[in-house]
Amino acid sequence: MTVLQALDRYYERMAARGKAEPPGFSREKISFAIEIASDGTPVAVIDLRAQSGKKLVPQLLSVPAAVKRTAGILPNLFWDKSAYVLGRTADEGKRTALEHEAFKTMHLDLLAAADDPGLVALYRFLESWTPERFDAPPFHPDLLDANIIFRLQGEMRFIHEREAARALLAAGANGPGARVACLVTGNMAVAQRLHPTIKGVNGAQTSGAALVSFNLDAFTSYGKEQGDNAPTSEEAAFRYGAALNGMLERASRNRLARGIGDATVVFWADTSVVADEAAAQAAEDWFATAAEPPDDPDQARKVREQLELIMQGRGVETLDARLHPRTRFHVLGLAPNAARLSVRYWLTDDFGVFVQRLAEHYRDLAIEPKPWGERPPSISWLLLKTTAMLEKYENIPPLLAGEVARAVLEGTRYPRSLLAAAMMRLRAGDDPATGWHAAVIRAVLVRDFRLNRPEPHAPTSHECAKEELPVSLHRENADPAYQLGRLFAAYETAQRMALGRVNATIRDRYFGAASATPASVFPLLMRGAQNHLGKLRKSGKGVWLEREIEEITNRLDDHLPRSLPLEKQGRFVLGYYHQRKGQFANREAEEELAGIDLASTDVEDNAHDD
Repeated sequence: MTVLQALDRYYERMAARGKAEPPGFSREKISFAIEIASDGTPVAVIDLRAQSGKKLVPQLLSVPAAVKRTAGILPNLFWDKSAYVLGRTADEGKRTALEHEAFKTMHLDLLAAADDPGLVALYRFLESWTPERFDAPPFHPDLLDANIIFRLQGEMRFIHEREAARALLAAGANGPGARVACLVTGNMAVAQRLHPTIKGVNGAQTSGAALVSFNLDAFTSYGKEQGDNAPTSEEAAFRYGAALNGMLERASRNRLARGIGDATVVFWADTSVVADEAAAQAAEDWFATAAEPPDDPDQARKVREQLELIMQGRGVETLDARLHPRTRFHVLGLAPNAARLSVRYWLTDDFGVFVQRLAEHYRDLAIEPKPWGERPPSISWLLLKTTAMLEKYENIPPLLAGEVARAVLEGTRYPRSLLAAAMMRLRAGDDPATGWHAAVIRAVLVRDFRLNRPEPHAPTSHECAKEELPVSLHRENADPAYQLGRLFAAYETAQRMALGRVNATIRDRYFGAASATPASVFPLLMRGAQNHLGKLRKSGKGVWLEREIEEITNRLDDHLPRSLPLEKQGRFVLGYYHQRKGQFANREAEEELAGIDLASTDVEDNAHDD
């Protein structure tokens, strides 16, 4: 099923719930309605804006579908901005007079034979209107450049909602034209020349961008122009546009609030396999919560517990009785590209498969202690913490974000560039003790190991991953890179215990070099560690730390590796994190480290007081 076919099918679900506009209509930002008498006299201006904080914002109302404007002058039916409707704008618009004339001419021609009171009133209003009348009440400057509709005096519905107006719209939609086979539905119909504008994609033009467009010779074939290159019926084009625009609204439950990197992500279920609306709605609700866990601790804990149930082999029905594993599910990632949209990824599978893949992702990230607490990390938050400079969303590498999202939702290997990006951030000064980078590194290596395993009767992937790359401190681990990471953390602890807080620790100075070229760095670190341990001996402290360092060095060869490849550097980080967080061998160690941290904090506070 293609993207457009899936969107066309989702429109049916939206329409059944009353969430979709009828064919020929779209939801647009409308600020004002002009109330007119039966003779066309403007009686009042009705402010339709709603309060949002300290601002008044337009309402999204159902109006005749907006035309797609490029460089030409094209008015909308029964509504438009003030330049078209009233011939006035806040700036000195060079085309304002032409725009107003186009709006006026189109409606006078369309309504010339109308006998409906509302349409007759609109005809008379436009026939007698001149832009100079805007300077008199009831008009005011707030109307300038706002979208405006009309209402007949004494009625609550708007003129475009009248049966006569809808009949005119329907007659225009069924106009003449060559019929072709629609690529979305397969039916013979008139092809849509310009596809609908899609709004709501982060970073795209606020006026909207095209998902399907042909506007240059290079995009055409066999002499076809515009929409004839990929014929889509007018009805199908409207349906897929309405469905996608509905899901892209800010308040939509079918959209990830933050997106992933530069991609705006929407998702939906359909009833093509499991004809159950309740199952489809439950699938969308669960995915929205699991893909972007809530901040509320109780809800976040519930998501974590549900993912752990799936990791244990439980079915999706145990999460919610309404869920069905074979419900068809779709995920679409859209990124801005000038006046168009790029499809970062289009993923479709059974809902149960997506649930399993999210659980696998969470399992591969497993590390103790967890840096994210009770709230499982979303993909965007994970990328923010491990790949983005200054932890800013705009600094997340966009292509990497798309590759990671695809790997998570397809169950494939994480991109090798994710491992490289995490290591690069550590070399640039990110703190490896936070655990975020270690979790990402472990996930990349664990998944590589699991997907590379050739033995048909090998232990389960969880057992193998745990054996090769431990979740928590594993003292007996035979990997030299892991043990070197442990040793570096122990040396850093010795420095901290001997000197307290310093301006630049060995981690600040040597972490990147130690993880990449151990043989050139560790001899220097060893000499410094001996001095620090000697100072601790004089005060009767650090005995446990000396035993820890001796235990680690006994597991290393006499000759340190001259260099470590990228994967081994990742294991170095993992060993460092585990040692930093799990080196409390006994109560004595815990008390000494706590005392050092407390003393350092007191010194820092006194310095601030001075």
